[in-house]
Amino acid sequence: MDLKYETAQYEASYGTISQLPSPETPEVAFVGRSNVGKSSLLNKLIGRKQLARVSSVPGKTANINFFDVDGVKFVDLPGYGFARVSRQEKQRWADLIGGYFEQERSFNLVISLVDIRHEAQKLDLQMINFLQEAELPFVVAFTKADKIARGKQNQAAAALRKAFHITPEQTIITSSETGLGIDELRRRIEDATI
Repeated sequence: MDLKYETAQYEASYGTISQLPSPETPEVAFVGRSNVGKSSLLNKLIGRKQLARVSSVPGKTANINFFDVDGVKFVDLPGYGFARVSRQEKQRWADLIGGYFEQERSFNLVISLVDIRHEAQKLDLQMINFLQEAELPFVVAFTKADKIARGKQNQAAAALRKAFHITPEQTIITSSETGLGIDELRRRIEDATI
């Protein structure tokens, strides 16, 4: 059975953990650095250009955004790292991300987005270590693969997998531009939620 991505709709945005709705359906969470292309990937998965707002300014997702996709909740967590915001705001984002994972939720799948063009970043390493230690089901989506030569994609992915201590089965090379890896990502989501 396939998810009907075309039914996707924005549900709500929450700025504090206490506002989050109790989990009553499967959830797929999306995490990653501020400039990793989370909104673009979400839009490509769903097949809509502007469901998740894409901005040229990294770090626009300042709250936890919920989308309903055929009865499965897609949870877009604030980007971490890069954004030029106050220390207080960064702390609020960190509290939101941490608070989400501390709740009793279904955690069917966490998709951790990592830019394939860069060496392993400390914050990404911390996130993946956290997911491993918490024993949460996750997959790492290497984003922006269209920005490097096809021959270099596997090389870059292998270096990142080694740095993160993860297996090829735990990763998918993706591109929101070309659609590379999107079908595989959908299959992983459906295996985890249906």
